[in-house]
Amino acid sequence: MTFSVTILGCGSATPSLKHFTSAQIVNVREKLFLVDCGDGTQIQLRGCRLPFGGINHIFISHLHGDHCFGLMGVISSFGLLGRTAPLFVYAPKEFEQIFKAMLDFFCSDFPFEVVFHGFDSTKQELIYDDRSVSVTTIPLKHRVPCAGFLFREKSVEDHIDRKMCDYYHVPQWEYSRIKAGGDFILEDGTVISHERLTKPADKPRSYAYCCDTAYNPQMIEQIKGVDAMYHDCTYSAQDESKANVYYHSTTRQAALIAAQAGVGQLIMGHFSARYPDESLLLEEAKQVFANSVLAKEKMAVNL
Repeated sequence: MTFSVTILGCGSATPSLKHFTSAQIVNVREKLFLVDCGDGTQIQLRGCRLPFGGINHIFISHLHGDHCFGLMGVISSFGLLGRTAPLFVYAPKEFEQIFKAMLDFFCSDFPFEVVFHGFDSTKQELIYDDRSVSVTTIPLKHRVPCAGFLFREKSVEDHIDRKMCDYYHVPQWEYSRIKAGGDFILEDGTVISHERLTKPADKPRSYAYCCDTAYNPQMIEQIKGVDAMYHDCTYSAQDESKANVYYHSTTRQAALIAAQAGVGQLIMGHFSARYPDESLLLEEAKQVFANSVLAKEKMAVNL
C-alpha cells in the first residue's frame, strides 16, 4: 500500500530558478494530502502528473507567503476545472477571517464548498482521522503561529496465508473472521490458531512535516520513531546567529532533532538561496545524522 511524499517545493522565502517555495503531496493509500501551498504549486502538480481532483484536504502550516500564497490559485483552478466535491482546508485559526474574505471575493460562484478548519498551533490537535490515517498538529517555534503535521498510518488486519488455509480446508467465508484475530476449529475439535493461518501485516508508517521552526526539542517526544521527517534546514551551521534571529533551524540542529527522536530518515528542506552548493548543507547534517537527504523538486520518497 502506498505511503509516499512528493516534494513540490523546498526553497525558502521567495521562488528562485533553483527552487519553488514550500509545498508537497503526502499520499497515504492513494489519498492525496497537499501540505503547504507556496507560489507555483499548481505548476508543480502538473509537472509531477498529480491529479488536481485527487486532492481533498490541504494543510497550511503558517501564514507566511512562501507557504500559502499559492492557495487561492489552487482553489480557483479547482473551480475552473469543474470540481463539485467539498475541499477541506486546515490552517492556524488566525487565517480564518482573511481566508473567508478572499473566498467571498474570488470564489463565491464556485460549485463546491470550501470547509475551513482552524487549529490552535500551540497545541497537539487531531485535525484529520479516517480508516487509514490520522493527522495531528505539531507545535513549532516560529515568528508567527506555526504547526507541523504528523501523519500516522492505521494498522491493517493480518494477511491470510492461502497455503495454510488450503491445507486445513478453511472455507473462504471464514477469512474475514480469521484476519480479524479469530482461530479456526477443525471437525475433530483441533484449534488452528490465527497466527498459523495468517502472515503479520506490515508495520504502520509515519511521517512528520516540520517546517518552519527554530530548534525545538519540545517536539521530540511527539515524533519519536517516525519513518521520515521533513525539517527546516534554512541555514548552514555557521549561520546559526541568523537562524536564531529568524526562528529557523540550521542543518546540524535539524539533524540533532532527527537523532534524538530516532527517526528513520531526515529529509532536509526550506533552503536559503544564499547557498549555491547545498551539498555542503548535507555534509553538515550527515556528521550528526547519517541518514539525511536533500529535498529537491519532484523527488518522491516512499516510506
